[in-house]
Parts: sequence; structure tokens; C-alpha cells
Amino acid sequence: MFKNLDEMKAHVHGKVKATVVIAGAHTESVLDAAILAKQEGLADSLLVGNKQKILALLEKMSPEQKQSFEIADTGDDLVKAAQLSVQLVNEGKADIILKGKSDSGMVMRAALDKEKGLRLGDVISDVLAYEHPSGVKLMSDGGVNLAPDLKEKIAIVKNAVKVAHAFGSPTPRVAMLTAVEIVNPKMQATVDAAIISRMNERGQIPGCIIEGPLAFDNAVDIDAARLKGIESPVAGRAEVLIVPNIEAGNIYGKLLTHYCGYRVAHVVVGTKAPILIPSRADRGELKVLCMAMAMTCMQR
Repeated sequence: MFKNLDEMKAHVHGKVKATVVIAGAHTESVLDAAILAKQEGLADSLLVGNKQKILALLEKMSPEQKQSFEIADTGDDLVKAAQLSVQLVNEGKADIILKGKSDSGMVMRAALDKEKGLRLGDVISDVLAYEHPSGVKLMSDGGVNLAPDLKEKIAIVKNAVKVAHAFGSPTPRVAMLTAVEIVNPKMQATVDAAIISRMNERGQIPGCIIEGPLAFDNAVDIDAARLKGIESPVAGRAEVLIVPNIEAGNIYGKLLTHYCGYRVAHVVVGTKAPILIPSRADRGELKVLCMAMAMTCMQR
């Protein structure tokens, strides 16, 4: 796994060519990301949205780059912007979708349209990468699947493992997080975790080592695992952490940034092209890291 997100970005810089289509680009925070990515030579951006507003913002933010971007005018119609962004990916004119002023729901509905969308399988999921002092860690899914059942959790694990492989870990250690480290029939998450762990042992989920159920401390702290008598190559050493539901993942992700101060990036995978749905309030630098993460995933 990468030591940090700068190493991840350096891994793809100049090696992976990508065009990012921005759905609803007439907003300052997302144009900041497009400008930074262009200045750094990381990626080009195709701007979809209100052309007049986009040009006015570019004139204000970076007049020297005003003519550097291709713009597709959809006015203020954010649904149309999301749909056109998906269409441009299907036409081979873009490689990555980044949410701009169009909200996450609009982008995901367009991407999952049965006839015109980008769906590859039954389950797509959001994978978050964060900088820990010991190296980059992955967490899923705090952004797409609300209350995944066993089948969906298996797909979430497989999606996250593919990202871990792209991040340089050939056999990532995966922890199935629950509230406790023992199976309790009244806690479905512990049952699901045990089943998935057993499936991995039997070779049904290859390319990784899975342990579960594990409470968070047992997954990330080797001393905590030893105190509870847990002997496992994953306990205390997890590289990929799978949460039981979207509430746990959402809180986990926000704690990382607002309490820990860690830098993060995340990408929706399981589609023909990576989809980026960061908060509209996120700074351009974070969105550029998301672009780099998507480009890293494109290498697989």
C-alpha cells in the first residue's frame, strides 16, 4: 500500500492519461479542482454546465486558462448535466465523472440507468482511502449502500480488494468491522462477517485475507487484539476495513477528517468509469486527490 496520498498521486502522474467530466461545473470549488489538475499536469477536465457561468468563474479564478477547457453547455439543468456526463463517458470522450453542482443522487441515478448508464454488476460501492501514520488504509462502504445484505457485502469486499491491489497490496488484510469480535445470532453483522471470513478461507473470495467479526480496536491495534486473545494475520494489521452499514461508514469517514485531521480521497467503483462524489464543500485539493485515486484504479 502507498505510504501516503502524495505517493499515490505520483504513481499515476504522467503515466495515466485521463479526462474528467464534471457534472454541473458552474461552481467555484469544483473548477478549483479542474484548474489545479490542469496546472499539475495530472488530468484534463471536460466541463458540463452553464457555459456563461463557467466562463465567468474561469475569468475570475484563472483567466489564463479560460480557453484551456472544453465546455458542454446544459444551462442550469443539473439533471441534464449528469446525464450528459454519463453519455460522454459512454462515447469514450471522458474517463472519470466528478460531481460538481449536480448532487450525488443525480449523478448516481444517471450512472445507474439500466439503458444508458455505466453499471457493470449488481453492486457498486464507495471506497475511501485515508492517510494513517502507518500508511494508506481503505474503508468501505460509507457512501452508496445503505444497509447491505450478505450478497452486497461480498461485492463491497471484492470492490475494495480490487482498489487495494491497485494501491500495491497483492494480498490485502481485510477486517469485517462489527461492534464485537464474537458471533452473536442477534447481531446480523457478526453473522455476515463470519460467513464472509469462512468463504475467504475456502477460496471463494480470493486475493485477500479476511477476518471477522472484529471490533474496531481489534482490527487496528495489535495490543488490543492480543489482550482479547485474537490470533490472526489481520487483527491489529488491517489494511481494508469494511463497515456494516452506511451510518458507520459515514461517521467513520467524517471522524477521519474532522477529528483526526487525516487527508482522504474516495471513489465509487463497480461501474465502467470511476465516479467521484466528494462533498461540494470539499476543497479543490481533496478533489484532485480523488481524481488521482480514480486514475490509480483505472490501471487495474
